[in-house]
Amino acid sequence: MIAIIDYNVGNIFNLKNALDFQGLENRIVREPSGLQDASHIILPGVGAYHPAMAHLRQTGMEAPVRERVAAGVPFLGVCIGMQLLFDESEEDGLHQGLGLIPGRVVRFRSATLKVPQIGWNQVRWKRPDPLLEGIADNSYFYFVHSYYALAADSDHVLGQANYGEDFPAVVRRGNIWGAQFHPEKSQNAGLRMLRNFAAITPA
Repeated sequence: MIAIIDYNVGNIFNLKNALDFQGLENRIVREPSGLQDASHIILPGVGAYHPAMAHLRQTGMEAPVRERVAAGVPFLGVCIGMQLLFDESEEDGLHQGLGLIPGRVVRFRSATLKVPQIGWNQVRWKRPDPLLEGIADNSYFYFVHSYYALAADSDHVLGQANYGEDFPAVVRRGNIWGAQFHPEKSQNAGLRMLRNFAAITPA
């Protein structure tokens, strides 16, 4: 059972539809108790970092998320959900995140490229991982973001993309994964990533 956390940040139904399409058992969770029997957890989200983190706290999800991660449940952050995994963000001031992966969220600083990055971009794999199984190196994924997570430890970066500068597109620390792009909007490669995540055995 994959729990999709609904904390009032963005449309989560595309993600649910992508899981349903592949026959992956899932449910939308709006109460902390809904995480207790989940075998896998996905934290999606769009928009700005600070309001997203505030919504996560207001819905009472922060402590249960930490508890389930500590229990070894596979956890995937998507887009803003990935950024919230890190220590802090410089978006609209300095704001604290979940601190599950060391690093901070910073803005693209290109003087020539349009920010936000919206559209398809290639991702280069840095090392094999169960989340990436069967997905070709330099596959295209769909991005919508102005900020990206700058990991403090390069060993936590599974995949990189470039938008005027290299940035982490897929990260992992233990049983925690993050994808800066939207797998649910990334056609076959994104669907395969969601299947791979569902197939990861909890610790």
